[in-house]
Amino acid sequence: MEVFFGIVILLGLIVFGMPVGFALGVAGVLSLMMLVPTAMIYGLMAQVVHHTVANYVILTIPMFVLISEVLAASGIAQDLMVACNRAMRRIRGGLAMACVLAGSILAAASGSSTASVATLSRAAYPTMKKLGYDTGFSVATISMAGTLAIMIPPSIAFVVYGIITEESIGRLFMAGLVPGLLTAVGYIVTIAVAVRFFPHLAPAVQERAASVALTGLEQTGRVWPVVLLVVGIMAALYSGVATPTEIGALGALGAILICVALRRITTRNFTTAVANTLRTSTMIVTIIFGALMFGYFMSLTQMTGAMLAWIEASGLSPTTVLLLVVVFYLILGMFMDQFAIIVLTVPISYALITGLGYNGIWFGVLMVKTAEIGLITPPLGLNIFIASASTGVTTRKGFGGVVYFLIAEFLVLGIIIAFPDLILLLPDLMRGAQ
Repeated sequence: MEVFFGIVILLGLIVFGMPVGFALGVAGVLSLMMLVPTAMIYGLMAQVVHHTVANYVILTIPMFVLISEVLAASGIAQDLMVACNRAMRRIRGGLAMACVLAGSILAAASGSSTASVATLSRAAYPTMKKLGYDTGFSVATISMAGTLAIMIPPSIAFVVYGIITEESIGRLFMAGLVPGLLTAVGYIVTIAVAVRFFPHLAPAVQERAASVALTGLEQTGRVWPVVLLVVGIMAALYSGVATPTEIGALGALGAILICVALRRITTRNFTTAVANTLRTSTMIVTIIFGALMFGYFMSLTQMTGAMLAWIEASGLSPTTVLLLVVVFYLILGMFMDQFAIIVLTVPISYALITGLGYNGIWFGVLMVKTAEIGLITPPLGLNIFIASASTGVTTRKGFGGVVYFLIAEFLVLGIIIAFPDLILLLPDLMRGAQ
């Protein structure tokens, strides 16, 4: 019963317009009052703040966000959009497809989904709106392209999962590459089918005009600077020469040096990039604070443990248990932050799934995929909220546009479940080469 009241409070606060991070925190505190003394709540609040800001994994976030913000402020992210649009210019909906391609490349330079969404919103949405794309479909496309950063390495979600489970972070990154690329292809196919059957979503042949609009700032559409940065980040990740936090810092430095060398950044642009980084990082950390408070409430109700314990003791087949766990995570992703879900549930679910004989690396990919879906499903679809805030489009329209992409999401999720060997191919090759 307490769980029901807690969820109702959370949804009520979100409906009345309270920011998601504060809604989670307030709902968590009010819900905890039904279970524990006030003094204990104060202690939990202090513990959440201290443990979050002192966690070196969380310190990775500002650095990867800074990479995206520097690329956006310097116009290189728009260059990336130009280059990708050139490849898709002869196809209806090509600018939306170019957004997905650009999102894939940005994902490999920044492990932050929220940073990718914010960057793509500024680089792509004004042109999409000018050319007559449906606003809800545009926001949904940008939000979906941003989710690729949670799967395509370097992914912060994989780092957190690897630390908790002691699985190889390098192998997790390799395992995320194939499903990440499959997801990107699924998005592009979805756009092609959607604009064919629903012509109002995208204008007729408009790619020439898109190129003109995107090159309004005398940009050449060079993609090599981002590719160079991505190669450097990947080489550092897979060689193990530095920790993820150090790689994030080096990546941010590399992005700044590239922009300075190309004379594409000014003091004003750099100040804007830092300010946006602080704003975005603060928003993410606030959401994590709130999610952890609400997560403590969920833990004290013992709902998570009770559900997983019931599944384990029910005598169901391993496949049925796995599907139930997936459904559980999909539902949980609608109400909780992805980092909070990983921190609170992985110690239980990892032991359960690996105890049934499943591979821990493969389960990490499966779990991150469900988290990716949670980023765009109501009521707590974080990417939709960020894209809507950046573009001025209502979240209602954004969530409406996401419907077109859900089939692709669940098809890729089905492939991950049905073909684990495909997901583990690259990690196994990596281990065999070591």
